[in-house]
Order: sequence, then C-alpha cells, then structure tokens
Amino acid sequence: MRLIDELKLSKDLIRFPSVTPADAGAIKFLSKKLKSLGFKCKILEFKDKKNKPIKNLYARFGKERPNLCYAGHTDVVPPGNFKDWTVNPFSPKVKNGYLIGRGANDMKSSIACFVSAVSKYIKFNPKFSGSISFLITGDEEGDAINGTKKVVDYLKKKKEKIDFCIVGEPTNPKRLGEMIKIGRRGSISADLEVLGTQGHIAYPHLLNNPINTIVKICSDLKKMRLDKGNKNFQPSNLEFSSINVDNKAHNVIPSSAKAKFNIRYNNFHTANSLQKKITKIIMRISKKNKCKYKIRYSPNGDSFLTKPEKTILMSKKIIKKITKINPVFSTTGGTSDARFIRKISPCLEFGLVNKTMHKVDERVSLVDLKRLTKIYHDLMVQYFKWKK
Repeated sequence: MRLIDELKLSKDLIRFPSVTPADAGAIKFLSKKLKSLGFKCKILEFKDKKNKPIKNLYARFGKERPNLCYAGHTDVVPPGNFKDWTVNPFSPKVKNGYLIGRGANDMKSSIACFVSAVSKYIKFNPKFSGSISFLITGDEEGDAINGTKKVVDYLKKKKEKIDFCIVGEPTNPKRLGEMIKIGRRGSISADLEVLGTQGHIAYPHLLNNPINTIVKICSDLKKMRLDKGNKNFQPSNLEFSSINVDNKAHNVIPSSAKAKFNIRYNNFHTANSLQKKITKIIMRISKKNKCKYKIRYSPNGDSFLTKPEKTILMSKKIIKKITKINPVFSTTGGTSDARFIRKISPCLEFGLVNKTMHKVDERVSLVDLKRLTKIYHDLMVQYFKWKK
C-alpha cells in the first residue's frame, strides 16, 4: 500500500472549486482516494425543495469496534475577487513555506492530513482491532441542511456506531497546538418585521411609524444581559446583522421596518427558552406602540459540552508532546458540525491554525501540515492500543 502525501493531497483537494453548495467533484475524488486504501465508501446525496442537492461521504475501514471517526467538509466559502489574491485560489501554490489556496486551512488540508495519517497507520498496522471512518460533507459553510445533520440521521437508521469523533476544524488561533474545542455555544437567528401605518410624514399623529417601535425593540434587546457566562462558556450575546426600511422617499412614513439578529448562547439557555424571552419583549413594546409584528426564528443547534474523558486527555498529551504547547480546552468561536455529531458520539475538534480562514491568500504552514499528520497518526496508535 502506497503512503499518501498530505501536501500533494491538499493541493489536489484545493483544485476543486467546491464553493457551497457546489461539489465540483471533490467528494468523488476523495471517495476514490479512500477506496484505494481499502475503505468501503458510500456517497450520500440529500436534497429538498428549497435547496440544491448536496453530496456527502461516509467511508469505513474495518468492521469491528471501536470505530474512530474523522469528520470534515470539502466545501469552501467564495474566494472573493481573484485579483486580490497572489495566486489563483483554486490553483494552489507553495510560497515561503506556506501552501496558499481557498480551503488551505478551512479545511481541505486537515482532511489531507488525516488521510495521510490513516495510510501510514493501516500500512504498518494492517490487522488492528477496530475501525476507522470518515464523515465528510459538502454543506458546512452553507445552511447545513443537507449535510452532516442528515448523514447522522442516516447512520442512526443504519445502526452504524461511532465511538469517538475527531472534527478537523481549524481550532488554533495563532499556533498549532494552542486549542482543542470540546463544545460550542448554541446559535439562533431571527427575522423581525414590525408593521405600522404608511402615510405623509407631515401628519405623524394620524399614522403609526414602525421605525419608532423597531428602534425601541432593538435598544431593549441590546440592553438585556442574558448571563455572565461560566467556567466552560463565555457570556451569551445578541447581535444585530441588519436593520432595514424599504423606503426611498423623505416625506413618507413606511408601512414596515425589519431587523435581523443572532444570539450565540451558552448552556444557561435553550433555543426555546430564548424564543420565549425575546418574544415577550417584542410583544410588550409592540402592544404599547399599537403595532403588529412578525417574528421568525431559525435555531441552528443548542450549546453542548463534551467532558474531558480518556480520549480527550490522551489527545491533549499527544498534541503537547508534538507541538511543545499545552493546549487549552475551549468552547469559543462559531458553530460547527460537531453540534450534530455529538448526538451519536463524543467528539473533540482539532485542526490547523485559523488565522487566515475565509481571507484572501488563505494559507497553511508546511511544517504544520507535517505536525498535524503526526498528531492524527499518533492519536490513532494510542487510541487503538488502549482500546484492545
């Protein structure tokens, strides 16, 4: 069996312009690569009426338990203006010790590192007791409707068991080895519309200006202190992303005003409890101002925390040994697909440095590629050694 080089595979994956929801052939290519290592692969395509079809991949080597899974995504965010890049974002180049290209650290190179680590582990441990699997989606950067969430549902129906999962998201702020994610805050978005009465601006006493009401609502929501945080989570926060009035005239009071906001919340709350709290404030102000309102909530997953158990503590030791940095356990940052996977398996998140993710000239250190591959490999060695 031939070993797979993490740099070459990183370049190969980056060449696919797989901007969500486009797959561009990335999943099929990865499936073929894993088949060459002896994996049984299943490409799962999910779709619905509102969203384009999404390709996902579940691959497994071995039939026995424990089943150690790696989860990641091949989709990337748009590169923006190609002229702002020093290289074509989908024609990766190595410059000054860094691989540059869209997806270099979020997160095609992480996938390449794990595949490379697996190729080495299988070659020198062909009869190990257990299984290794990959759960790869093409819908992490988008709405995540037809991605990991539905793969998890599929695995449940098939009674496929995962004993531990490593999610390869770029978790480190500045240096490889700084941070292991063991949980995430929850996320809920909301679209609010306040309805008033349209009319001539010279006669405000005859009308009901929805702008006054939505400004008061926004002000009260921002003043609200949700919590102070705790030892595992930072404080919850509510942020507005848009306040909009579709009115180009200076002398007309509009009939409606709209706002969008998002709440990132810790384990003091649930999506349901926050909806009740927010709606109560909106209802009180709207009633006082004699306005009607419409509110639509879009929950994206509650907060979760994986308590540091044997596998997580083992991973921390391996990371510290290879990087010479003692990683901290964290729940900071945005959401990830770990929010879906944790429903069927304990998991941790560890990958590359996230300093340039989603930016122009996204890049990853070649030294970090080698070190992450070794971390993943040594983790497999230790995991299956003490799981015997």
